[in-house]
Amino acid sequence: MNFAFAQSEAPKIPIDKKEVIEILDPPGAAALNIMLSALSSFKELKKSEQASIENTTSLVKIKVLPFIDMQTSTQIALEDHWDQLNIAQKQLFINYIEHSLIKDYVGMLYSYKDIDFVEIALQKKVLRKDNKALVKLEIKANAQSKPSLITLKMIRNERWRIYDVVFAGVSVVKNYNAQFNSHIKRKGLDSLIQKTFDKLNQK
Repeated sequence: MNFAFAQSEAPKIPIDKKEVIEILDPPGAAALNIMLSALSSFKELKKSEQASIENTTSLVKIKVLPFIDMQTSTQIALEDHWDQLNIAQKQLFINYIEHSLIKDYVGMLYSYKDIDFVEIALQKKVLRKDNKALVKLEIKANAQSKPSLITLKMIRNERWRIYDVVFAGVSVVKNYNAQFNSHIKRKGLDSLIQKTFDKLNQK
């Protein structure tokens, strides 16, 4: 009896963990959810006339910040200089990038001035390489405006997170990278560390 039952069982098929993750947690869906949640919440703030800088900043901290890989963003911004920093200095730059990105994302939301509905679509096939992905979204915020294009550079560590955004043709992280490199070439890394420390202490 036991032998007959065992023979009737379906053959076991090897499971590819990467394929399962891709089905359950694709980067395109993660990107759509992040942007849809943020823009829909901002639309409600605008509708209720509560879209102040303070409220929009809170929105970004709640709806966007948890989905940003801050360390990856900071490492890319600093390039090879990252490895020259001690733990405290690395955290200093992570804090600075976080503070700056909040303002950047608030500015992006404010660029959708007359937002009365939110329509977001994947523009092209998502590009994947290892644990990174490039997701292009087309966003339409009202009937009169043309769709805007935003590119999310994403990395998967347990879940998909954003590490860079290209908005209006400008990469946010590359912009910080250019600023950091310019200062380091003129005044050195120690000067940049001190300047970053001073800026954060002024907040």
